[in-house]
Amino acid sequence: MNILLWHVHGSWTTAFVQGPHTYLVPVTEDRGPDGLGRARTYSWPDSVRELTPDQLRDAPLDLVLLQRPHEEELAARWLGGRRPGRDIPAVYLEHNAPGGNVPDTPHPCADRGDLTLVHVTHFNRLFWDNGTTRTEVIEHGIVDPGHLYTGDLPRAAVVVNEPLRRGRTTGTDLLPALSEAAPLDIFGMRTEGLARHLGLAPDRCATADLPQSELHAAMARRRLYLHPVRWTSLGLSLLEAMHLGMPVAALATTEATEAVPPGTGTLSTRPRALADAARHYLRNPAAAAEDGARARDAALARYGLKRFLDDWEAVLEEALRR
Repeated sequence: MNILLWHVHGSWTTAFVQGPHTYLVPVTEDRGPDGLGRARTYSWPDSVRELTPDQLRDAPLDLVLLQRPHEEELAARWLGGRRPGRDIPAVYLEHNAPGGNVPDTPHPCADRGDLTLVHVTHFNRLFWDNGTTRTEVIEHGIVDPGHLYTGDLPRAAVVVNEPLRRGRTTGTDLLPALSEAAPLDIFGMRTEGLARHLGLAPDRCATADLPQSELHAAMARRRLYLHPVRWTSLGLSLLEAMHLGMPVAALATTEATEAVPPGTGTLSTRPRALADAARHYLRNPAAAAEDGARARDAALARYGLKRFLDDWEAVLEEALRR
């Protein structure tokens, strides 16, 4: 089938477009948020095609995958008046945990009978007020980067975008204390100036914004993966680190409690416990490698690509029948 979706989340979309369909992604001249087109730093198959808004007007479509509230009106405008859910089958994918008045936040697609709302975690479905809308959960799938872990650098990897803007949400305020336990390498967009902002020496808090082709190998050289995020759906970087064979130290919040089983690292709501885990792995490389190997096995079993694509195929086929 021909599926229209916007390039919103590079890691998630990389997994989704591995399926058997043709994936149409809007592209605009400025390649802004609504017209990014194909990914530049992720490897996408040839089944992903860029179409301009003018080309979309008459494009044959079987289904629209919505991911942001404004996309419904945008789609109707760019598709010549064809409305998702009414004229073309539609599925709405929610990537994020609710903000605002949790747990009483109504979802933008609450009480809709014309589409299916898919959440990427059970935590999301639990905490959003979905009303009467048909809901499903399809947990993440990861394109396996391979068991690349060496852990030869006694440092902790953290992956986060915009840590200064997002602040407490991503646990940025926790980084100074954690850097006392292990020097940190922060990977992500708009991380420059972070050490200076936190008052940390550059060797205790280094930053880099690497393309996906380089990121996994760089992460895998660090002794552990640190996930100090307070409120998120489920960081795909956490699952990618586990696929790499990295042991993890993560805050026991949102869906992380489901993703990180015993023997793969440390889960706790106490930042001091994460710091203790980091010290332990820095002192014991063999223990880090053993926990990391178990983390990889757990991630492959639960977040493998085949299960992810099979789950999506069932939802897409059901949406076409409705």
